[in-house]
Amino acid sequence: MFKPQIARRNLKRYRKKGLGAIERQMVASIPPKDLDGARVLEIGGGIGTIQAELLATGAGEGEIIELVSAYEPYARELAREKRLETRSRFRVADVLAQPETVAPADIVVLNRVVCCSPDGVRLTEMAARLAERTLILSFPRDRFLIRMVASLINRGQRLMGRSFRVFLHPRASLLAAAHSQGLTVATTGQNLAWEFAALRRTA
Repeated sequence: MFKPQIARRNLKRYRKKGLGAIERQMVASIPPKDLDGARVLEIGGGIGTIQAELLATGAGEGEIIELVSAYEPYARELAREKRLETRSRFRVADVLAQPETVAPADIVVLNRVVCCSPDGVRLTEMAARLAERTLILSFPRDRFLIRMVASLINRGQRLMGRSFRVFLHPRASLLAAAHSQGLTVATTGQNLAWEFAALRRTA
């Protein structure tokens, strides 16, 4: 079960350090002209730090869709701090189970989400379908060390009787899912453990 302390810790870390390295690259990958008045949808966004950064730098409105309601008070607290409460919305929904309830957006964000679900490739495809202009997607790098860490995490979760697992979906499969919805890779970046791709609609 998700603990509110995680959301509180995420907000405290963001207040102290801002976005992480890969998230800064993701935000920087969007040209200012594409931000002007844009609607941002952050799927599995937690407290919505990327959405908040995009709203603060030119986007018009944003929505965070989460499976976990415990993030909501911290997402709203962050929005208030940044004076974005009238432009930011938090909603609990399952994008895959209830796709008809989710409105398309100019910019869709999937940050460190696909590795939390066995349906990560299908989630990427759905996010790409919802992206009218840009999808920014991050996922673990396919490296031996990352695979070892994921295996240890999953083993620990299993021993503790928890259901959470890490899923390392192939990069090619994730990008192919986005390509199937008319998006092409425009920018990529990486750090030690993570990589991202910004994909844009060509037609």
